[in-house]
Amino acid sequence: MTGGAYRWRGRLIDLVLVAGGLLMIAPLVWLIVTALSEPIDAFQLPPRWIPRPPSLENFRQVPDLIPFAQMAWNSLQIAVITTAGALLTSALAAYAFSRLRFPGRDQIFSVLLAALVVPVQLTVVPVFILMRWLDLVDTTVAIWLPALVNVFGIFFLRQYIASIPRELDEAAIMDGAGHFWILFRVILPLARPGLTALGIFVFEASWNNFFWPYIFLSSPEKMTLPVGLVSLQGAMGGGPAVVLFAAITLVVLPILVLFLIFQRSFIASIASTGLRA
Repeated sequence: MTGGAYRWRGRLIDLVLVAGGLLMIAPLVWLIVTALSEPIDAFQLPPRWIPRPPSLENFRQVPDLIPFAQMAWNSLQIAVITTAGALLTSALAAYAFSRLRFPGRDQIFSVLLAALVVPVQLTVVPVFILMRWLDLVDTTVAIWLPALVNVFGIFFLRQYIASIPRELDEAAIMDGAGHFWILFRVILPLARPGLTALGIFVFEASWNNFFWPYIFLSSPEKMTLPVGLVSLQGAMGGGPAVVLFAAITLVVLPILVLFLIFQRSFIASIASTGLRA
């Protein structure tokens, strides 16, 4: 192919990527625009992509219908504990499966991988019985405690750690370092992009989790935002739907901001994983 043909093909690919990006971001833009619009202007056809005039009244009505601040605090508390705990346990288990040799290592790892195909709905009954036996039903502990062990996180970090040269471990061992020193001073700093990507995945999954809090929590003051959105939808009745859109916007924005802050590490993790595969 000639140089001109390569340029035209590159421009065509750029055009397709831009069109795909616009299609993907359009629902988010429409959500925010609708949340800032008056009820009479919210669902016009064709839709308005610029609210005229923008209004924050819909956001002001959200705390009047549900305890949004308390639910946001509950969601944040659960998401932070779940993310920190899952990263710690995943790093420890991933190091053991990738660096240590012990009887049954590969068999145990195969069983863990098999757990990935088990739907969460099949585990809710035994977990509920266990939480009731521990007297943890209707507490936030029942939400984050089972999530501290993340099978996907163990698999993800195990593959990432396995790509780090073992010569670094051997050099640290020659200097008298133990396994914990090697893990926290050598391995994890090199695996920071992978940890960041996994942290985003776990935090997003916990922040948006509806099924688990809906099963285990019954007190309104302990409910999380996804459960609160459902209760808001029922509480509104014939009220304006734009208030619900405003609440959804408040739930989506923290995840969006989190991704924008750590997007470099997230992209670096995906790129380096592809290069090391």
